[in-house]
Amino acid sequence: MNMKVTAPTGTLWRIVTARMPTKWGVFEAVGYERDVANRIQGVETALAIVMGDPAQGTPLLRVHSQCFTGEALGSLRCDCCDQLSMALQAIAEEGCGLVIYEYQEGRGIGLMAKLQAYELQDAGIDTVEANHALGFKADCRDFSLPAAILHDLGINRVRLLTNNPQKARALSDAGIEVAARIPCEAAPTAYSLAYLQAKKEKMGHALSLRQHNSTRQTKDLRAVELLRLKQKQPGAAPSGSFELNRGDQNRGIDIIHRDRGIEAQL
Repeated sequence: MNMKVTAPTGTLWRIVTARMPTKWGVFEAVGYERDVANRIQGVETALAIVMGDPAQGTPLLRVHSQCFTGEALGSLRCDCCDQLSMALQAIAEEGCGLVIYEYQEGRGIGLMAKLQAYELQDAGIDTVEANHALGFKADCRDFSLPAAILHDLGINRVRLLTNNPQKARALSDAGIEVAARIPCEAAPTAYSLAYLQAKKEKMGHALSLRQHNSTRQTKDLRAVELLRLKQKQPGAAPSGSFELNRGDQNRGIDIIHRDRGIEAQL
């Protein structure tokens, strides 16, 4: 049965919930639609890919935009496919969390315009300049739909897997507390480095652009944030039924001590 929720920009409909077995574990795929007056289609859609009960505690969240070229074709021009895999793996390891998957290809400009932007980048300009040359903003996405979905699911506090501060601000502005922003950074390739540099320098994305073990780094940073949240809330697990195991506790403590040591040397 469809469930209707009134959102500020239109009516949000929860259309369907289906079991979704994946190589990372079993999720539920919750399909949403929202009425949009200023679009030709009149509706926008998104999936909430959910594991466990994220309404309890402070779950991991990834707000992810569709990338057909990276996720279906294996393109190396971006980091999207790696980020989606890292997020699903991290959520599966904790046993609780969600990915909100939006249909906003190419930072909201659509597949054909994205390919046109690639053509311009092949001629020597960067991803931001290419969008501007085509008459678009650097980022045309609107994160109000993920915020509406979180409210519908009863989630008001999250640990956000992102390198993009704009996502954290958008959720905070919509009444979702971002308790921690955890980097979700894939190692750059020869094909993606210029794209990632432009995102860092022109769009403010928090990227190191260093070669590293992305999955291990994300796990280490999650351990740090979980430990800090647990220290702030004695006796309460920060994410559903997930508890820090001894290895995660030790890893978090080691990294905090290491970071403090580095700060003391600067």
